[in-house]
Amino acid sequence: MKQPNNINRKSIFSTKILAEIIIMVALAGTLSLLSHSFFNLPQGGSINLGMIPIFWLALRRGPKIGIFAGAVFGVVDLTIEPFIVNPVQFILDYPLPFACLGLAGFFQKLPIIGVVVGGIGRFISHFVSGVVYFADYAPAGMSPIVYSAVYNGTYIIPSIIVCALIIGILQRSKVINIYV
Repeated sequence: MKQPNNINRKSIFSTKILAEIIIMVALAGTLSLLSHSFFNLPQGGSINLGMIPIFWLALRRGPKIGIFAGAVFGVVDLTIEPFIVNPVQFILDYPLPFACLGLAGFFQKLPIIGVVVGGIGRFISHFVSGVVYFADYAPAGMSPIVYSAVYNGTYIIPSIIVCALIIGILQRSKVINIYV
């Protein structure tokens, strides 16, 4: 059956926005791959520079686009250094924490606060995963809560600081505001 021509087929994202999402996720994946190669910490985890393009995109385009791009990037990050023990753990360690980076889009006028909020969202997701699924890795006598907080904090806090500094530089240089 032929559909009438007057049906409005509005896409979720314009072609321009979709192209920007693809470019930023690809850049995030590249930076993440480099981060996993050069910035690994002794107990695991790494300072992830791949968060910067997702923060940048969220601050430029808002939370809806930032959260979507972050979730896509989380799946890309899975291909770089996969570790899955459970389907819920997969969600808590890959799409959800990186989607949380998009929360920065709620703070477009306060980008550093946005980076901190998005980074804390990522931390909380990894923290819950650590408590629930990786408690066995805690040293004898150490609470899984303390273990998860310390383990995840050792790489997420430095990542937030580095990202906040770089986003601050981009903001001051007016790069974040171009072509909006």
